[in-house]
Amino acid sequence: MPVTDDAYATPPEILLARRERVLERLGGGVLVLCSAPELLKSRDTDVRFRQDSDLFYLTGFMEPGAVAVLTPHDPERRLTLFVRPRDPERETWTGRREGVEGARERFAADAAYPVEELDQHLRALLEPADEVVYAFGTHPEMDQRILRLVTGFRRTRPRAGKGPLAVRDPDAVLAEMRLVKEPWELERMRRAGEISARGHLAALRAARPGIGEWELEAVLDAAFRSAGGRGSSYPTIVGSGANATVLHYVANDRRARDGELVLVDAGAEWGMYAGDITRTFPVSGRFTEAQRAVYEVVLAAEEAAIAAVRPGALFSDVHEAAVRVLTRGMVDLGLLTGDVDELIESEGYKPFYMHQTSHWLGLDVHDVGPYRRGGEWVRFEPGMVLTIEPGLYIAEDADVPEAFRGIGVRIEDDVAVTADGHEILTRGVPVAADEIERLVGSGG
Repeated sequence: MPVTDDAYATPPEILLARRERVLERLGGGVLVLCSAPELLKSRDTDVRFRQDSDLFYLTGFMEPGAVAVLTPHDPERRLTLFVRPRDPERETWTGRREGVEGARERFAADAAYPVEELDQHLRALLEPADEVVYAFGTHPEMDQRILRLVTGFRRTRPRAGKGPLAVRDPDAVLAEMRLVKEPWELERMRRAGEISARGHLAALRAARPGIGEWELEAVLDAAFRSAGGRGSSYPTIVGSGANATVLHYVANDRRARDGELVLVDAGAEWGMYAGDITRTFPVSGRFTEAQRAVYEVVLAAEEAAIAAVRPGALFSDVHEAAVRVLTRGMVDLGLLTGDVDELIESEGYKPFYMHQTSHWLGLDVHDVGPYRRGGEWVRFEPGMVLTIEPGLYIAEDADVPEAFRGIGVRIEDDVAVTADGHEILTRGVPVAADEIERLVGSGG
């Protein structure tokens, strides 16, 4: 499916249902959400705009410069949108705007005003509330506006008897909702996973000794875009040789040498939802004995971790399953010595596996949602989506057998919790070592 308005158009009934749930959760609070800021790349060149995930989730509105206010205390104005007004001259340069009329008609705002009128209306919208639900730290001007209003209410409250008493982060209201995906969202995540897999297949087929990491990044980007994705959902990692042992390596400026592994961590965004896949492969098309041995340990860890995903299981079960397989594998390979249980208890595996196995996935690649509730790990429910990404990272100067030095392997897939277990969203690109070898350098 190409990138059209349909890719981003959330059905009105879904948006309305989400807003009703939020209004119930707000109680006596008022939620204020801002569009993502427009960022400057250099001089007069902007970074490509991408909407704030929370604002998109509740309104579907895609333009910059907007503010959404949800007010449960006001039955006539439950959603108020402040937007950029229509401006034919500016629209000639930067594209059509929805304007106040579009905010009302296409996005079902109960009230809509030009964003320049925000100060005229915001105080009245906030004054009846017990608290303001707003995220500080992204919009300095809006931060100051909210602070001024809250401070003003504190001064007038002894006489007026009204005005919010606190400011709370929107995650307290929205994170739990966004954690469990609706069927409509899962369809978009399947599509993002499918496009992400296409990019990885293209990179595997294009790989050859001497190829630049940046060339593989370009292959991925082209595949994402040609399949209808908006582009990468996060900065692409292409790490060859020892670069694969750097967890968030993004320079992508080295050539892969014959006999080395290449670790590619990349995902496509489609309809605002993120894919996230990692594959590791031999650029020459054949694993060395040591590379395959490490790869098979990581693959076994991923399979064990995926098997732990089912309703009612703890989020921590996934990491524990991966750590046990990885630690046993490290002992078998001679990377570690000692009892497996003791090594796990002492975290003796951490020199070679230093990160968690999973994170939530959705509108953001590291999506919102708690990992613990009241000190206890979250239990899986159908509709939750997470990554499974075990790895082993053996530094060039590690005190291990020489054949293993400089090897970095990570394998990552996106997994949705279902009513009876799980669904892997990203197996459009294989993981078995023999299949990987057949694909590398195959072209096409």
